[in-house]
Amino acid sequence: MPPTATAQEQHRAERARRTTELLEQARSARDPAEHEQIIEDIVVLNMEVAESVACRYHHRGIAHEDLLQVAYLALTQAAKRFDPALASGNDEFLAFAVPTIRGELRKHFRDHGWVIRPTRRIQELQPRILAARDELHRNLGRTPQPREIAAHLDEDEALVNETLALDGCYRPLSLDLQAPDEGCRVPLGTLVRAQDAAWESAEARIMLENSLQALGERDRRIVFMRFFLGQTQLEIAEALGLTQMTISRNLTRILREIRQQIGELGDTVTFPQQQASRRAG
Repeated sequence: MPPTATAQEQHRAERARRTTELLEQARSARDPAEHEQIIEDIVVLNMEVAESVACRYHHRGIAHEDLLQVAYLALTQAAKRFDPALASGNDEFLAFAVPTIRGELRKHFRDHGWVIRPTRRIQELQPRILAARDELHRNLGRTPQPREIAAHLDEDEALVNETLALDGCYRPLSLDLQAPDEGCRVPLGTLVRAQDAAWESAEARIMLENSLQALGERDRRIVFMRFFLGQTQLEIAEALGLTQMTISRNLTRILREIRQQIGELGDTVTFPQQQASRRAG
């Protein structure tokens, strides 16, 4: 070891040397209990490597303790599967173990980390996009555009946009967090609008206003009596001196004209009386 080597480098070299020795012992061990003990010693000796890999995935929505468990298990699997006969140096084990640990962590995120589970294609594409975004940010000196990421990866821009939109599905924001843009620093939960029937019908009322103004006086009266006063067709007919059949036909015509004026959104518009009937049903 060169005299200028740091203590950390010395530690890594000694760990690699000792790992190689233990792997050779595990290979020649005939007693299963002895073999398992040697594998355990290898895992304990290299736990800090597994912890270092797991730390790269911290703060992504899965508890750090869970990530450590996955990393330790992957390290154990790597120690059992590694063949020292194929190694050409003391660092060969880590060259095999680190990708194994990283792969198991990514698999754990894919299978257990999503609050909103996207397609398998997007799950696999997300780490590539995040890596490309970091690389382009270093090269460009700014945050890359989705089209630049798509070109870099030779992927469809729409798919890149969809994947970027799902960033954060591992760990949605807590409603107890304070809103950063609010001067009073109120919790996010207080800014979420509660379900309100009046709010939901506001857009429909705005859309209907002009259409109702375009109706004749008698048609507006029929609409008011039917949907706002809740009167039956028979009651409206008696009040206006018409037959119930006439009122029914007029209502059908009026609603058809309103929907035509509003356009395709008209099919989703309901009057207050209709909304109340649906909720009651």
